[in-house]
Amino acid sequence: MMTEKKRRDFCVECRKETEYFLQKKDITKSIRNKEYIFEITVAVCSECGEEMGIPGLIDKNVQEIDSQYRFAEGVVSIGDIEKLMEIYKIGKAPLSLALGFGEITIPRYLEGQIPSREYSDVIRAALSSPAFMRDKLTENRDKITDAAFKKALAAAHSLESIFTVSDKMIRVIACTFKKLEEVTPLMLQKLLYFIQGTYSALYGKPIFHEDCRAWVHGPVYPEVYDLFRDFKYNPIDDARFALLEWTEDVLTEDEKKVINLVLNTFGMYGGKVLEKITHNEEPWRSARRGYEDGIPSNEILTKDSIRKYYGAVHKRYGIDKEAGLQNYICDMLRM
Repeated sequence: MMTEKKRRDFCVECRKETEYFLQKKDITKSIRNKEYIFEITVAVCSECGEEMGIPGLIDKNVQEIDSQYRFAEGVVSIGDIEKLMEIYKIGKAPLSLALGFGEITIPRYLEGQIPSREYSDVIRAALSSPAFMRDKLTENRDKITDAAFKKALAAAHSLESIFTVSDKMIRVIACTFKKLEEVTPLMLQKLLYFIQGTYSALYGKPIFHEDCRAWVHGPVYPEVYDLFRDFKYNPIDDARFALLEWTEDVLTEDEKKVINLVLNTFGMYGGKVLEKITHNEEPWRSARRGYEDGIPSNEILTKDSIRKYYGAVHKRYGIDKEAGLQNYICDMLRM
């Protein structure tokens, strides 16, 4: 078994090399005549308890302060700008011009200069809306090369397909991506179904309006399938879906509660295990009645059938709590 290497460096108070540990510390700093409290990392001597100057820690503190300041002021990060360039396949100078900025504005931001709130909002809008980016590209077409314009515009048109599903569905998907490290298309489909079932059981109405279909491998939302079909059985990993990161914050508290319930329970399992659970449930079995195994169908699992089924599950297990959902999952996997 490997043991963690102990941290050691020279302590100016002890006048010798000592062990040290890292801890968080709050500091107050004034920026543009406004005071902020930042949490930074400091090294503390294990012998005398005084702070130590460790190589690289100052750079880390600068990054921590920069990140927390941007968050506090609602300003986009360098990483956000890099995502925008990757998503639209556009360089930093052309991106600057396409957004209506000066040619060196984005390069300066990438070097660490903090954007104004006005310019940050433009960048954030481009990140969250392909339509906004398309309009900006068209508005500033004469400022960038034809090749850069065509490549970025093609990316914008491709991205707009993400928004063919309802806003609510997009937000649920965004929340799922944010909370779970790896999500395959099969896993995502089943989690959306479980979220719909749990929410409709607890609140008497669906969380999103899309209809679910009884496909061979369980419940499927065809519109979502079309978005992610290219990933097949692999985890969904594509820069385009960074757009979804800006959408989940408009969910209601009840919606977030149900999403967390499902992701903390069903989200622990892979797609094939989740598929097995749905195959043991009445809505899918009923919609597939008359179809042999492996025979495709496009029958609808009605929202009413999902609500009634999960309503009965709630009465038996109490699925407003994680423990209730875990008990239900265990029973379904024993079948």
